[in-house]
Amino acid sequence: MSVVLVTGSAGLVGSESVRYCHGKGLDVVGVDNHMRREFFGPDGDVAWNTRALRRELARFRAVDLDVRDAPGLERLFARYGRDVKGVIHCAAQPSHDWAARDPVTDFSINAQGTLAVLEATRRHAPEAAFVFTSTNKVYGDAPNFLPRIETPTRFELDPGHAFAEHGIDETLSVDQCLHSVFGASKLAADVLVQEYGRNFGLRTGVFRGGCLTGPAHAGAELHGFLSYLVRCVVEGRPYRVFGYEGRQVRDNIHSRDLVRAFWAFLESPRAGEVYNLGGSRASHCSVREAIALAERAAGRRLQVEWVPRARTGDHAWWISDVRKFRAHYPGWGYTRDLAAIVAELVDAARVRLRSSPSRVPSRSFPTARAR
Repeated sequence: MSVVLVTGSAGLVGSESVRYCHGKGLDVVGVDNHMRREFFGPDGDVAWNTRALRRELARFRAVDLDVRDAPGLERLFARYGRDVKGVIHCAAQPSHDWAARDPVTDFSINAQGTLAVLEATRRHAPEAAFVFTSTNKVYGDAPNFLPRIETPTRFELDPGHAFAEHGIDETLSVDQCLHSVFGASKLAADVLVQEYGRNFGLRTGVFRGGCLTGPAHAGAELHGFLSYLVRCVVEGRPYRVFGYEGRQVRDNIHSRDLVRAFWAFLESPRAGEVYNLGGSRASHCSVREAIALAERAAGRRLQVEWVPRARTGDHAWWISDVRKFRAHYPGWGYTRDLAAIVAELVDAARVRLRSSPSRVPSRSFPTARAR
């Protein structure tokens, strides 16, 4: 029996990982305590995803477990032991704003929880490949000091800069910059995963994602930029843009393409590797451009409120340079571009609206259109 253990299995990337590995013929154990509802309220609840996975996948087992519960993880890993082919660690507290309100809980989940999963892997499944879903927020606000130019709809890097053509690579410093509390806790976990590869020989891979998205994303205002924006368009909700007049740029990668990269790593793992992995120059947009794209795809206008102040540590421009990963795994590539991603998000939002129309808010505010 070969098993893949997925933490955060009800979330966007976790559930996609469960489905993909199950489709490869493996047994999958999913760990999730559905704390996302506590972070984001009903909008962020993903218990429905666990129910769907249980219903649809014969070789999936869901375990209600908090990754901070080290004894519980020990028991779980001891049960499967060396049958564990891979660990995909997606469980996290994912919001800047929530982390600032409760730094202790944020750090305990993101850093100490990661340590508990690493240690259980080292003790019971030392040959397993270990994938960690990190974030580009480990770079703090260092990207904001890159030279950029302003256009009517977006920021772009100065064409003369080394990152302009392909995006930001893994050489960007994580030091001497302003981190959000969330970025600091994820950086601690990121470094731990690297060091368990370098010190203990675990086959660990750190994936520093850009904007991760897909139809299973329960987007909420404080997390899940593109999913939540599309949801607002489809449901007629107001949408707030924080800072930069909406010119901030994000690259967007579909969760299935990200998980296909995870699978490539599981099949041929390395020790202590770090990869920037997002939509790269293949799939990126500013917030203003995303609004226009979502409005066209949904066939309706979005109510927008422009909030002058950006969130702490938020990037003005981020596009991932994925060339390192593609050099290591040349068989991997994208299957969905930005237009396809948005169309899929619109379809998913419409399905959810039909299934629970009572959850759409009736409030609105005067529309402040782009200047």
